[in-house]
Amino acid sequence: MAEACLVDVWDTILKPDFEDRLAALTAYAGVDPATFLAEWLTSRTDRDRGKLSVASSFTRTLRACGIDPTPELVSDLLRKDAEFAREHVRPFDDTVPFLTELRSRGVLIALVSNCGDTTRPLLEDLGVIPLADSVILSCEVGSVKPFPEIYISALEDLGVAAADAVMIDDQPSFCAGAEAVGVRAIQIVRPNLDGQGPKPGFPIVHSLLDAQRYL
Repeated sequence: MAEACLVDVWDTILKPDFEDRLAALTAYAGVDPATFLAEWLTSRTDRDRGKLSVASSFTRTLRACGIDPTPELVSDLLRKDAEFAREHVRPFDDTVPFLTELRSRGVLIALVSNCGDTTRPLLEDLGVIPLADSVILSCEVGSVKPFPEIYISALEDLGVAAADAVMIDDQPSFCAGAEAVGVRAIQIVRPNLDGQGPKPGFPIVHSLLDAQRYL
């Protein structure tokens, strides 16, 4: 049995509602959603690496869309984004039972996510953080999956060797990144999500509870 389980956040334990979030934010700001999204994605890597805050990303994106990014507007977008996430983003039904079962078996848990600086407050609001032993967010450690440093940060924080850990992620490239540092990987493919499909080379599961047999 694995001593530790590294678990991805978005599309693995949390179900995102990005399209509705985008529609709500762009309607409030008065910008075209497609234009906003195209510019927003250009700063994704800097957000995920902690080089750019979500607030700064709003400022940059609004300016590129021809909107004056006043402090008041940026503050309103941050507030609305947080409110929307609290109201609409939810853990998948199997998230809490899975993490609770791992804890009962003595398996250490690290949440490992590529994300911006608004993810930790959301995890706190949703009550997920107390279910894990460690929370390793790319924006806080300065490294993103599939690069080795973020996985190594999680292993060091838990105090376990790579050979004694398993990674669960929906992205096959992130699974490959885990295996490159010696962590066994399991790909989760959630039904009805527009993510990447199953890739050969990893055990494939469709729910977290199905992953238990590989631990």
